Amino acid sequence: MTRQRTMLIAGAAAGLIVLVLLSLAVGSRAIPLTHVVTALADPANADPETVAIVRGTRLTRTIVAILAGAALGLAGAVMQGLTRNPLADPGLLGVSAGAAFGIVAASTALPLLTGTALGPGTTAPGLLTTVWFAFGGAALAAVVVYLLGSRGGASPVKLALAGVAVTYLLDSLTSGLALTNPEALDRYRYWSAGSLSGHSPEIILTVLPFLAAGTVLALGTAPALNSLALGDDVARTLGRRLGTTRVRAAVAVTILTGAAVAVTGPIVFVGLAVPHLVRMVTGPDHRWLLPGAALLAPCLLLVADILGRVVARPQEIDVSLVAALLGAPFFIALVRRRRVAEL
Repeated sequence: MTRQRTMLIAGAAAGLIVLVLLSLAVGSRAIPLTHVVTALADPANADPETVAIVRGTRLTRTIVAILAGAALGLAGAVMQGLTRNPLADPGLLGVSAGAAFGIVAASTALPLLTGTALGPGTTAPGLLTTVWFAFGGAALAAVVVYLLGSRGGASPVKLALAGVAVTYLLDSLTSGLALTNPEALDRYRYWSAGSLSGHSPEIILTVLPFLAAGTVLALGTAPALNSLALGDDVARTLGRRLGTTRVRAAVAVTILTGAAVAVTGPIVFVGLAVPHLVRMVTGPDHRWLLPGAALLAPCLLLVADILGRVVARPQEIDVSLVAALLGAPFFIALVRRRRVAEL
């Protein structure tokens, strides 16, 4: 088992490197891999136009995909372990919708944020302020979903239904707020599609501290999540503080989801599908599951982004739409296999 887990981590890391090169090479203009490597390693001797495309546009887009994918994969794995719910996912349980609502509420209610919170060309100070509202919205949605889904005893179906209800409610409120401001509506329509393009390099530096903090918190919960998988009573017997564990895990999910959604918009199914794929190899041990999800999720997001550039060339399909097309069949298969619809 340890050998299989090691091979998964190594294979995911190698696949990520290959997909990064493909992401830098594929687009409306195809660039040979040798030219991509030259533009990265020796830009002074490379074609100026190639350097501008690779380093000026595609590199930022690729890094955003890696960071957002890792954040969503980790958040989904932690949520599934925390709730012991195979259907848990930041998108399905309303956390992404909550972050989106927080961002749009900030951009429409606070004049200082209008014009800086959403869309391409976002400035670092505007995004930094917006991230805090994304955190607040994500935390509020998570609390509401848990309270609604745990009345009379929590179950996967009840939490999923509560998440769907809260997601639709928040989506309606978000759209209503955006409609009050035509400029904010235009930006919201672009942002809500879930896109990796059109971002400035400063965005990476802005969200990196948040993602680093969320990653450290998430990885630190791995032993406690292993204990929780055995049940609350066993976890207490093993000396785990359930309240502290749940708070730490919830904070990690909120930070990771809020930062990712603030940059890319809501992208669903990545946090749902990837942990299950990793679990098929690593088993339920979160010490391997969480790093595996953090490596494999960016691979899935990069595959979706590359497919979106290729299938409609020279136009592009937003990454969230391709990710949904890839993830929806997996979600249906998961529900049928687990038979949760009959519970």
